[in-house]
Formats: sequence, C-alpha cells, structure tokens
Amino acid sequence: MTCPHAAATAATTATVRTYPFGDHADLRLDPHYADLRATTPVARVRMPYGGEAWLLTRHADVKKASADPRLSMHAAADQDVPRAAPRALDSVGLMGMPPESHARLRRLVSRAFTARRVAALRPRIAEITHHLIDDLVADGGPADLVSRLALPLPTAVICEMLGIPRTDQHIFRAFTEALMSASRFTEEQVAQAAEEYADYLRGYVAQRRAHPEDDLLSALIEARDEDGRLSENELLMLTGGMLVGGHETTANQLAGQVLVLLDDDRRRYERLVARPELVPAAVEELLRYVPLWASVGPSRVATEDVEIGGVTIRAGEAVVYSLASANRDETVFDAPDDVVLDRDTNPHIAFGQGPHFCLGAPLARAELQCALEALTTRLPGLRLARPAAELDWHRGMLVRGLVELPVTW
Repeated sequence: MTCPHAAATAATTATVRTYPFGDHADLRLDPHYADLRATTPVARVRMPYGGEAWLLTRHADVKKASADPRLSMHAAADQDVPRAAPRALDSVGLMGMPPESHARLRRLVSRAFTARRVAALRPRIAEITHHLIDDLVADGGPADLVSRLALPLPTAVICEMLGIPRTDQHIFRAFTEALMSASRFTEEQVAQAAEEYADYLRGYVAQRRAHPEDDLLSALIEARDEDGRLSENELLMLTGGMLVGGHETTANQLAGQVLVLLDDDRRRYERLVARPELVPAAVEELLRYVPLWASVGPSRVATEDVEIGGVTIRAGEAVVYSLASANRDETVFDAPDDVVLDRDTNPHIAFGQGPHFCLGAPLARAELQCALEALTTRLPGLRLARPAAELDWHRGMLVRGLVELPVTW
C-alpha cells in the first residue's frame, strides 16, 4: 500500500519547472502561478542559482512556511542554496542572522515603528507629502511622479527618523540599486557600492556619536555605547538596512498603486476622489494586488523534515514562496485578479508573516495613505501622460519598479 504523503511527493516531483517562469518587470503576474495553485501548490522548481527548490504558491502554505522555525533563513545564509538572487543571503544581515540575534535586534528598533509612533508621525508625513505636491503643481505638468513624489516621500521620512541628511540620498540610492540588482550590475559593482556605503555609514555614525540628537540613529548609538545591546557592526547593519528598506519598497509600491488607479480609464482613481473615506481600504487592496518582488524572496532551508500541503520537505531542502501568488489565492479572495477598492475582508500578506514580518509596515501604510489622500484631494484630474503600455520598467532587478510615471492634471 502506498503512503498518501509519499504519493503526493512523487507526483509533485514528477515535473521540475524552470524558475522564474518569465521576465516580468511590470505588474503582470505570470499565469503559471494560478496553474500551480490549482494543480501543484507545492512544486519542484529549478532556480537560477544553486539547483532545485520547493515553490509554494497558496496563501495557507505560504503563511505556514513563514511562521515555521524549521524553515530557516539562517540555515540558508552564506550557502550556495537554490535561490532567485545571484548573491547568497548574508549571515551578518538581519534576515540571515540566527533567530535569537534576529529577535534581539528587531526588539531594539520595533518601538520606532509601532502604530502609535507612526500615528504621531502622520502629520509630518502629510506635511512632506503636501510640500512635494506644492512643488509639483508650481512647476506644472507633465511631471514624473516617481522622482517627484513616490521616491522623495519615503526617503524624506526615513531620513528624518534616522537623522540622515536628505542631501546624502545619492549615496544610499546607489547602494540600494546595486543591492536590489539581479543582473543589472556586476558583482564587482555591487561590492564597490557596498564598500562606499559602509564607509559613509561609519563616517556618519562617528559624526552623530560626537553630536547626538533626538533621532533614531542617536538612540541606536546609545544602545551600542551605553547599554551594549548591539555591536558596532550590528549598529551599521541596522542603520543601513533601515535606510534601504525604509524607502525603496514603498517608493515602488506607491508608483505601482497610482498606475493601477490611473489605468483603465481612471475609474478607480475617480472613485477615490468621490469617496476619500475608501483610501485606507484601497491601500490594503492595492498592497494585495500590486506585486513587489520580481520573483520570490530569500530562500529558506528545512532544518528537519516538514510537511506542507501534503508534501514532505526533507531536511536540507530549500523552500521559496511567492507572496504575490498567495495574495491572488482564489480560495481566500473573491475575484482575486480584480481590484476591489472596498474589499471588506483582506487578509493579504504583502508584508510577509511570522518573525520576518516587515517592521516598517505601519510606516509604509501611513505613507501610502497620505500620498493617495493628498493626490485625490489636490489633483482630482490626475491622469497618465503616456499610455501604461508604453511605460518603462527597471530590468534586471529583484523588485519591480517604474523608471518613471509621467502624469498630468
């Protein structure tokens, strides 16, 4: 008699698919994901680097894998494991650290990103947003909404929180682009950008150490120097990571959300203009609908046998999953491929799940809401200045992002 789990595993491994399924830099989600959710939700795939892994595509399986400590990013760190990115996860980076170190560092910075702290920041976020729109209107259209709002808004906010001058943003922007590269930059270029970024951070930390102020960086330096709760390398890693993570993903998400609202005869945008109270729900729906990653995120390695979706993942095997696919799961979301701005129940996992849930989620939500509230109030006639099909997207990157978003009003 054949064991049902063994039969499921055998059926799943019968076909090994090559991943990624295609080069999708825009907001389209490859139809292979829907096919896999329906037929092979735990599928064997050949990754661009390191060999074969298990790909999870259903909402329930992705949630389970995200929270299961037996599927470890730390076990994948510094190893040539099957993965989507050219570089292996770094064990000294926050995601690749041992669980206890990861939890300790998250606790140090999590208080800066609580819903209460972010609510206190919201008037300042709104003020920055309106200043950017003031400048946009004063200069007249057409204008690029990426360079005039989507990128400078989260950049300004995270710089103010950390106490980093906005005039230095070219330094961490250069590192961000290199870090998020899949094939756009050579490994030598990535290494050079990382070295320049580390030199900058060391210099600025020394400056702030000599002249502390009321900002997050000064608080982290105090935690390092007076309390000994983190090492100097951890201080630099946290500061650098928050600068990168605090602006890049939100900028791409905001541009993508505005594009979705303005596309298709602007009907979605006009609805928010008429009903501004829908903005918070609309942001959640757009977070669900707009894919951020070009493919899957960092790989995890099973530290012991784990069963997911009726398939046994053996110790030592790699697991990857698609948040975008999970957020289109037909068993969880009605009309998952439609944008339902007033969706009542929206358990999306755009920010991840489990111990690696995005620390900056409350801040990102506030920035996205402030941006859409300001745009729909100040620029009710906002529209694309170029057809969506003609827009350029960054290629060879791990995240999806528009090169520019030309608009007029």
